[in-house]
Amino acid sequence: MADKKEIPFALLETLREYTDEDHILSTKEIIMLLEENYGLALERRTLYANVDMLKSFGYKISTWQENGYGYYMEKHQFDKSEVLLLCNAIHSSHFISAKESKQMIDKLLDTLSLEQRDEYKDQVYLPNPRKTNNNVLLNTISLVSSAIRDRHPISFTYLKYDENKKLVPRREEPYVVEPRYIVYQDSRPYLIATSDHHDGFANYRIDRIRDLKIDDRKFAVLRKDQDAYEYTKNMYYMFNDAQTAAVIRCEQRILDHVIDTFGTECMIIPVDKNHFDVHIKGCETGIILFAQQYLDAAVVVEPEYLREEIHDRLKAAAKRYKY
Repeated sequence: MADKKEIPFALLETLREYTDEDHILSTKEIIMLLEENYGLALERRTLYANVDMLKSFGYKISTWQENGYGYYMEKHQFDKSEVLLLCNAIHSSHFISAKESKQMIDKLLDTLSLEQRDEYKDQVYLPNPRKTNNNVLLNTISLVSSAIRDRHPISFTYLKYDENKKLVPRREEPYVVEPRYIVYQDSRPYLIATSDHHDGFANYRIDRIRDLKIDDRKFAVLRKDQDAYEYTKNMYYMFNDAQTAAVIRCEQRILDHVIDTFGTECMIIPVDKNHFDVHIKGCETGIILFAQQYLDAAVVVEPEYLREEIHDRLKAAAKRYKY
């Protein structure tokens, strides 16, 4: 005879593992699985009673009376499409290590039925060779989030690549900052922070942070004149330098790229059938990089000093390429 205390847990796990709207189990199939997997022998009336009990506790279980076929869990924590989207995003994110990616993807897949998990595993995913070796990223994000919530300063070692493609400290002394926000730009997580040592905001790639420590002190809330949204909105390519208003004349064929880079809030004014002007405000280095990236399709019109700087850079580059 089945142990009544175990039945609802085993039944719930069976429904979670084996059923969804496309995979419905009959009463006979559920009873067979409970016996095979848990050694529980149930009568039909016992199964019906436990299904009713689970439904009374809020579990969404569709029954034969409702669908005409059998039993299945109506809704998991995520829809299948949501899980697959999140799994794909994690797999393609370079800043998440292969080890941490596997752990997170496995947890997400556990929210699906066995059949739905197989759909993901049956798909072909090439290994992502650009995955970082940083296996402490998730813990770092957790610590940063805690420090932001409790308004505690943090100190850390900030890394850069050397000529041997090894990550090394940028300087000997640790960085000490007041963490404010976490943002995702260019497919990477960044910490937006303030500091006693300079005005305004600074940004740091969280995947380059190591040896993070949280201070016991408290820092003040942001002043009214400190707008982190404005800071990040104009941080093209996450460069932190002087802000300027600019006009860039672009060919129509790169309109999608312009909006992807500068956002839907940028002002776009048609010039003719094949060209438009985009009016933006942002960091000078980011604007210069955009102009260089789309050299054959974009020209900075204003300000004049930025045009001259780009002109000088192009002349110097042409000399370097001259045989």
